[in-house]
Amino acid sequence: MLDHIPSPGGDARTIEHARWGAVVSMTLGVFGLVTAEFLPVSLLTPISSDLNVTSGLAGQSITMTAIVAAIAGPAVIIGTRKFDRRWTVLALTMTLIISSLIAAAANSIHMLLAARFLLGIGLGGFWAMSAALAMRLVPPHLMPRAMAIIMAGVSLATVCAAPLGAWIGATMGWRAAFGLSAGIGGVALLVQAFTLPALPPSGHAGLATMAALLRRPAMRLGLVTILLVITGHFAGFTYIRPFLERVPHLGVETISLILLAYGVAGFFGNLLGGFVSERSPRLSITIFASLIAAAAVSMAVAGSSEIVAATAVAIWGLAFGAIPVSLQSFVVRAGSDEAESAGALMLTTFQIAISSGAVLGGILIETQGPIAVVTFLAAGALLGASVMASRGQQRRLSMG
Repeated sequence: MLDHIPSPGGDARTIEHARWGAVVSMTLGVFGLVTAEFLPVSLLTPISSDLNVTSGLAGQSITMTAIVAAIAGPAVIIGTRKFDRRWTVLALTMTLIISSLIAAAANSIHMLLAARFLLGIGLGGFWAMSAALAMRLVPPHLMPRAMAIIMAGVSLATVCAAPLGAWIGATMGWRAAFGLSAGIGGVALLVQAFTLPALPPSGHAGLATMAALLRRPAMRLGLVTILLVITGHFAGFTYIRPFLERVPHLGVETISLILLAYGVAGFFGNLLGGFVSERSPRLSITIFASLIAAAAVSMAVAGSSEIVAATAVAIWGLAFGAIPVSLQSFVVRAGSDEAESAGALMLTTFQIAISSGAVLGGILIETQGPIAVVTFLAAGALLGASVMASRGQQRRLSMG
């Protein structure tokens, strides 16, 4: 099997086999970074109590990371375009370790936000280039498999961070959860150091390339859908623990179990989303965004029931587990010729949506209560599904 990696001078050099170890090391890195990003979701109550701030203010630790990552994604791609990607990846993984250690030692909200700022730099740069680098580590016919492995790290992190954080927070304290994320970063750094080959710069990453990608209708459709669905999701998901505490009045042990069910369901949702996306990413996004909306409506209407709340959260986890891989498949198809720039655009849009969701969710939960948060989730997911479905219908009609 052959793979071609461009050299600094533009010539191609050949490797004789797929570097699956390096692909796995990238998966470990993105898993650690995204896990650290979402750890506060299940730790808002103890963090806010320990640092003497409101849950809404503590939730902005997620907003901080998302805002910085949105800027850092394209900035790192463009700013390091002349550097060997191996050293860039190792540096970005180091930010995970350092930021997690600072967060674990934080004695004020300002120190925690500083740690989350640093995490945003690592997250933005790493996630933006991870899929593009995976394409360079395997032969072309194995590229979809490598991308699926990378996205599995993202999907698993988004669905595992909350239950993992809740369990560790309840048994060892919230600071121990950030200590664990530093340990994950250490393992990822070690594996990357031993498996990543030299990866000289390639492509034409730049603002002009990103602007050209934005002129493609399919790319714009994918990014708009990300804004709608992900904003709604994180408005609800950031404050899922306060919802479960205030509406069905659940204790921390039960909440941990429900979040675990969310994570397990999300893992299977990731597999299901990959299966459906192989046939049609558009269909996959429409189906699973609609399922998120249905789960949110049931929480808003009958969430005071423990059974309804638990079932709805599990369905939500299943549906959202399918969303990242479905969106990645859609966006990559729209910009496969400039993968790093497409990845940067997706990362920036994702992080804008995450930060917007956390801010809006914080405003809603402080002013209107938790029911308003899940209602907003339902509206965002339903709008995203409708946009994707209606554009698909328009395309079929125009072709007919």
